[in-house]
Amino acid sequence: MKHIIVLLTLTCFTTSAFSQKSDLSKVDTANFLRDKNSIVLPVVFSFPETGFGGGIVATSTFSFAKDSTWAKPSQASFGVTYTQNKQVLIFFPFNVFFGNNKWYTNGDIGWFKYNYFYYGIGEKRIPQESFDVTFPRVKLLLAKQFGKSNYVGLRYQYEGYDITKTVEGGELASGSISGSGYSRTSSLGVSVLRDTRDNVFYPREGIFGEAYVLPTSRIFGADREFTKLYADLAHYKSITDKLVLATNYVTSFTIGNNVPFSQLSFIGGPKKMRGLYEGYFRDKNTAIVQAEARYEVWRFIGVVGFGGIGWMGDENQLLRLGKPKFTYGGGLRIATKKHLNLRIDYGFSPYEKGNLYATLGEAF
Repeated sequence: MKHIIVLLTLTCFTTSAFSQKSDLSKVDTANFLRDKNSIVLPVVFSFPETGFGGGIVATSTFSFAKDSTWAKPSQASFGVTYTQNKQVLIFFPFNVFFGNNKWYTNGDIGWFKYNYFYYGIGEKRIPQESFDVTFPRVKLLLAKQFGKSNYVGLRYQYEGYDITKTVEGGELASGSISGSGYSRTSSLGVSVLRDTRDNVFYPREGIFGEAYVLPTSRIFGADREFTKLYADLAHYKSITDKLVLATNYVTSFTIGNNVPFSQLSFIGGPKKMRGLYEGYFRDKNTAIVQAEARYEVWRFIGVVGFGGIGWMGDENQLLRLGKPKFTYGGGLRIATKKHLNLRIDYGFSPYEKGNLYATLGEAF
């Protein structure tokens, strides 16, 4: 089991920064934010590759005081962890709606000094290789609303991936894998989104989808050139008052040569086919279908069951449909205010031992 996380405490802070008036669509604009709720999660973990580690993760939900009460809420998180082997993870993800939903921005900004596992590319599996890497990562989206539920905007991504240690005699150490030393990707492209969800954090009805074309180019400061075509669509359907069926469809196609292995399409991780280590399977192209049944058992307690199927492909065969990959599992949900859930999942696959995931927010 590669993921063991112990949550020491769960502390919730709730504040209200506005007073209700007779016109519910207006709020006191003297304050910048309202409906502020925060969660702090100190964590301790132990992995063979890290030794003991610890840190803190905090997340806040909020709305802007100048926005109407029906405007969608926003979320921002910040986390820092440090390990016995002097590894560091700093991350700042956010999803923000402002201007009464007329603008939407999301991002994931971080700096990492860590080690990961590599299992090969495509259908070829190799013995697990550990590698150390230091890298900054920036993912940003800014989109403008068109119509009630559609957004169009620009997406930017940057990553400077500096591998500092590999397994002697391994595939990465051989230098035959693109990006096994250093790679710098800088990408700018157009993104189109559609959002009809009835709730941002725990949808019961509607869809949320994004499709983008993301060229990586020397023009933007990269050290190589390739293009990624990506689409991610989630659909939500309320079966009963307590049961929601969520489905997720993801495609990722990479066009070009000299694509670093860290930028290939992948299967696995806490969001895309739980039960596999993130990047256990990677290739130029992937397609994933996931489904999850979410049931509210009692007050703030819920349970889920999930499963997924995925395919890989490359420039020779778009998708190898005859070689699907499978995962499945279940989990526990602890709801906070606005239904931003503490998510504890355990996933299985036929390819490796199970994986435990503990985080905030649904997988999709």
